[in-house]
Amino acid sequence: MPPIVTQLMAPEKLEVFISSEFWVSESVLHFSKPVEKCWQPSEFLPEASQGPDGFMKEVRALRERTIGLPDEYFVIFVGNMLTEDSLPTYQTVINTWVGVRDATESSSCPWAIWTRAWAAEENRHGHLLRTYIYLSGRVNMMIEKTMQYLIGAGMDNGTESKPYMGLMYSSFQERATFLSHGNMARLAKEAGDPVLVRLCGTIAANEKRHENAYTKIIEKLVEVDPNATVLAVENMMKKRTVMPHHLISDGQDSNLYEHFSAVSHRMGVYITRDYAEIIDFFITRWKLEKLDEAEERSAQDFVCKFPFEVWKLEIESRNQICIK
Repeated sequence: MPPIVTQLMAPEKLEVFISSEFWVSESVLHFSKPVEKCWQPSEFLPEASQGPDGFMKEVRALRERTIGLPDEYFVIFVGNMLTEDSLPTYQTVINTWVGVRDATESSSCPWAIWTRAWAAEENRHGHLLRTYIYLSGRVNMMIEKTMQYLIGAGMDNGTESKPYMGLMYSSFQERATFLSHGNMARLAKEAGDPVLVRLCGTIAANEKRHENAYTKIIEKLVEVDPNATVLAVENMMKKRTVMPHHLISDGQDSNLYEHFSAVSHRMGVYITRDYAEIIDFFITRWKLEKLDEAEERSAQDFVCKFPFEVWKLEIESRNQICIK
């Protein structure tokens, strides 16, 4: 069992986040949408209130559209659903990040307002994916036990209650899910399910908007505290940023996450190259290679070289497969 890590933040670091509250109000909160302007899961699903005949007709149409999807698609679909539906864990983790957490669970602090709005928007994703899976008839819904195991296991993403590391992790994770759902939309299009294309594409667009918010936050941290921010990025890279559902279990298969990852890689939904390109994207976006005032030169060098090391490993791995 890894050691329990608790962190106190130095007063000057805490002040970075307290003094940024007005900036969050002006520059981040607009990335969340008013509830009345948000899409809802029912817009993508058969309408149950229209009566049994119309409802069953729409369910049959949904099932017919999914016939062309391979079983492996649903393996990834379920994995994505479990990731999205583990939202209670994520909000709990964020509330361990000193300086940005919701101290009262209904705080008027802009950081807390953002977290709750983000959670409310994300909550729709799991509900929509779960219902679509259920109506498709393609999956044994005992996967709900897996969800219970996953939420019960919690999450160890290595952020150590540090907001610098946590917000960097959130930027990475939002972009990773944006790419994953986008690739799921592409596969659904190839299989001929236009509703699923729109569904996955809509979730991807949500993730992209949330990515923009967290990315903007890190940009601000680079501006006001480049050294701590570069160190945080380095720490998360050395830990090889894990997916939120890396502790997934069905109570039987101890390697469930590895099996899911293998299918995802084989289907081209999320591969090693994506991991490297995400880091490369953020290096450019946050201008990390241009931080002349950064005192932590070794951390800066490590981060900027990291994507190339990952790309090199991927090329070596592909060459070995070709040789075999």
